Amino acid sequence: MSTVTITAQDINKLRQATGAGMMDCRKALTETNGDFEAAIDWLRKQGQKVAAKRSDREAKEGVVIAQTSADHKTGFIVCVSCETDFVSKNADFVAFAQSIADAAVANNVNSAEELNEVTINGTKVVDLVNDKLASIGEKIGISKFERIEAPYVSSYIHGAYRMGVLVGLDQDAAEAGKDVAMQIAAMNPVAVDASSVPADVIAREKDIILELMKQDPKMAGKPEEMVAKIAEGKLNAFFKEQTLLAQAFVKDGSKSVGDYLKSAGGVNVTGFKRVALG
Repeated sequence: MSTVTITAQDINKLRQATGAGMMDCRKALTETNGDFEAAIDWLRKQGQKVAAKRSDREAKEGVVIAQTSADHKTGFIVCVSCETDFVSKNADFVAFAQSIADAAVANNVNSAEELNEVTINGTKVVDLVNDKLASIGEKIGISKFERIEAPYVSSYIHGAYRMGVLVGLDQDAAEAGKDVAMQIAAMNPVAVDASSVPADVIAREKDIILELMKQDPKMAGKPEEMVAKIAEGKLNAFFKEQTLLAQAFVKDGSKSVGDYLKSAGGVNVTGFKRVALG
């Protein structure tokens, strides 16, 4: 039995993240003792199609800058967060975030911690952030930092600095890079291909698939071999929907992203990063 008090705020948070009904969210949180991620899985295991909250949605408001080094071999995403969209939409705050992203590129930093120690006009970034906090009266900070290296890196900023994407390619292909970055922004794949999907993500999907199949009357009495084959088919469908190269290309649904890249000169994606507010 749950020992955690489920508040209206908890329920509303789950409802906003998943789109599930209020009562379903209450039950999910009660059944999982208030564990937010477990509650999402509980809803999915009941057959509900919900939008799982991803780590790239942690920042409430802010500015996301994605840009590359001059030689396009290194890309950076910097998210400078704040509390309200009133601040995030302010031109001075956008310029402030851009100056921090520029410093990341200029100093070729590897982490948010390293970026905080970089100086801009003689002042450390961490001190500039604290000064800005004092002047605007909102909690701000570098909430997200991503970096990627490749023979060629494309960057893309979507939605008035609300999302940034980096995509690494094995060759100089600016147009393909932009197209793939826009694909990643729109479709939010979990990995480049099936072989690069993290083991814990695969295990989670398998668990949900098998649980739903157990609840399906049509599966009753089916041989284990057949059940395993059907489960494998459902997992392959997940890979097709959720991995970049297998997804339908948003600019031409008749081909996959992988097919598009072959037609663009045999370009290969070496990796990608996506950071979004939400």
